[in-house]
Amino acid sequence: MPKKRTKTKRAGGTVAPDQRAAALRRRARPWLLALLACAAQAQAGPCPPAGWSGDSLQALQQAGFRMESAAARDALALGLLECLGEPDPALREDLAAAALAAWMREGVLAPDLLRTLRDRLYRALEQEDRDGLRWPAAARILGEIAGTDRASPWMSPAERAAMVLRASAYLQSVRDYRGFDPVQGWRHGIAHGADWLAQLARNPALDRHQLGRIVEAIGSQAVPAGGYAYVSDEPQRLAEALLQAARRGVRDEAGWSAWFAALAARLGDGDLAWRDAGWLARRHDLQAFLQAVYVGADQARDPATRAVLPGARAALEALP
Repeated sequence: MPKKRTKTKRAGGTVAPDQRAAALRRRARPWLLALLACAAQAQAGPCPPAGWSGDSLQALQQAGFRMESAAARDALALGLLECLGEPDPALREDLAAAALAAWMREGVLAPDLLRTLRDRLYRALEQEDRDGLRWPAAARILGEIAGTDRASPWMSPAERAAMVLRASAYLQSVRDYRGFDPVQGWRHGIAHGADWLAQLARNPALDRHQLGRIVEAIGSQAVPAGGYAYVSDEPQRLAEALLQAARRGVRDEAGWSAWFAALAARLGDGDLAWRDAGWLARRHDLQAFLQAVYVGADQARDPATRAVLPGARAALEALP
């Protein structure tokens, strides 16, 4: 005979034991998440990965990152993810990120491994990045992963749609506008986020709605509200991503004109013109972005890309 479930009394009624346990689990969840985060950090691998040193990675770099053993290469690819947050720019950029990018551009990494790399990088973007180094590096490699799917499709439509959302959300979330640091090298969160979106926009599998999402993400950082003046090629990288979406016919000429007019409105209060450092920085960014878009579109031959020209020109002419 099934055992009767007992109930525990409380003021105003009774609570079943399983409900009480669920409530306790909910209250304990912040502590549990903290413990899991600590465990994940404790399990993180070393950098350089076991069996490798800075010297051996430099030797591999000099050999064009070519390795005879595919299994050893794949194991190293996973291990190098731990180097993407390293403060040493030579290790982070010239060795780890460069090796991963080289293998992806050569098309030598299998889809299962690419999925694993992608998912680990997604998790990296969800974790704290105190030094501001890991997130831009992760975005850089995720852009390379997006490029592999464009060259030889392996993602499902759902995976691709999820990446569009993640890439767009990443670019919109960037608030660390630092570029090059003489000690720690490049962060470049805006540029790497733009490159990630540009790779996705080139993919013929994306639909109009997904391309529109990319365009809106680009617009959010073309004129950053905080008033940071771009000095490290960010407007040009954002413009390239926009032109890749434009080439796919995401908007017509009237749609682009309206979009550029709305973007120009982000300059803010006209009474601040030429009297406020934030306004001047926004004007600088908007002008640099519009000029990069205009030059790129003017060199294009396809009507879809050239459809941006009237709106970009009108916005430039209307600049204070």
